[in-house]
Amino acid sequence: MNEGEEKNKVKILFVEDDPNLSMVLKNYLEMIGYEVDHGKDGEEGLSLFKSNSYDIAILDIMMPKKDGLTLASEIKEIQASIPIIFLTAKNQKEDKLEGFKQGCDDYITKPFSTEELNLRVKAILKRCKNMEMSSTPVIEKYNIGKFLFDSTNLVLTLDEDEKRLTRKEASLLKLLCENKNELLAREVALETVWGENDYFIGRSMDVFIAKLRKYLKADPNVKITNVHGIGFKLEIEE
Repeated sequence: MNEGEEKNKVKILFVEDDPNLSMVLKNYLEMIGYEVDHGKDGEEGLSLFKSNSYDIAILDIMMPKKDGLTLASEIKEIQASIPIIFLTAKNQKEDKLEGFKQGCDDYITKPFSTEELNLRVKAILKRCKNMEMSSTPVIEKYNIGKFLFDSTNLVLTLDEDEKRLTRKEASLLKLLCENKNELLAREVALETVWGENDYFIGRSMDVFIAKLRKYLKADPNVKITNVHGIGFKLEIEE
């Protein structure tokens, strides 16, 4: 199976308001074998997402009617597991950190090459595929104090209350469960869940840890502690 054949089933939601950049990127992505739907602003992007099924979304941050960060948040509420790449004209820490807070998987700062975009899309799709393959054969469930965590279906349950997690939230929580009451090194978590280790992704992981703490706070016997500069520990009092 060649590269084009592998991508025949991959459908991309591409939302960008710049008509020239949109035409170039859409034509390129279709030329190398992807199926692409283009939205010219955030509202059109959301409408497309609600009407179709996508494997990945590529969103510009600065757009009229609805910015990319808002669109990403609304998309994640509908399908928490979809990977998102942000396109941004600003090379600022705040934009990148805010993007990771909204659950993006990667970002590209304009200007960038079409080849770079292709490589990033391929890397994310491969990572998602590997995660699906590794979790599909066995339904893995973990007891976390009063909580039941179904890592395969990305669901955290307390009594009758179900919280659907994003793919990264579930992957990180699963890793903590596998190392229950033991130190989980930052580097191990970053390489396992994100596939790489840099400053911005490290800050993103801190945001995800904070989210997991919030989800688990209903049980006072469960806590995620920081070991400063080294890692985290999921502590459960039996």
